Amino acid sequence: MRRMFIRHTVPFATTLLLSAAAAEAHVDSGGAYGIAAGFLHPITGLDHVVAMIAVGLWGAQLGKPAIWLLPITFPLVMAFGGFLGLLGMPVPGVEIGVALSGVLLGAAVLTETRPPLLAAAILVGVFAIFHGYAHGAELPPGENALFFSLGFVIATGLLHAVGIVIGLLYQWPWGKITVRAAGGAVGAVGAFFLWNALA
Repeated sequence: MRRMFIRHTVPFATTLLLSAAAAEAHVDSGGAYGIAAGFLHPITGLDHVVAMIAVGLWGAQLGKPAIWLLPITFPLVMAFGGFLGLLGMPVPGVEIGVALSGVLLGAAVLTETRPPLLAAAILVGVFAIFHGYAHGAELPPGENALFFSLGFVIATGLLHAVGIVIGLLYQWPWGKITVRAAGGAVGAVGAFFLWNALA
């Protein structure tokens, strides 16, 4: 049994590695750098990190279908906001919108707010425009917009996943306290950035 497993697994793994290397050869180093730069952009800004985690937290707290709808809505609408930022279209109050997203999403988790699903998705979508615009407008000079955008969308999805994993604790009594406390922490960080944005 073990020999059979090795006999079938080794050729499969070898083929997989060779195909991965071939695929990598078709992506130039600039593309790889662009994805990496886009990926790092959201996770190096605490205001972005907490808001994106809060989307996952809130979705998990609300349960199905919000647990998947909110984390899907955010990156899709964020990509549109990023496009606006790349075009340089004026969107007023971007920093305030980003900070306010942390305040309101954190408060929603802390207070266990349960609006209609459509209202929650619209709120998340509005905030996604501000986050996406901020990423798109800060595209590094000479960077490929497509790869950069792909990078920050992937990072956003992973941050949502972190929020969902934490949010799944909500099913236990002690987990409810943990999730609500995380929401409070998000709101506090958002309030700090909002204060700076208004100052």
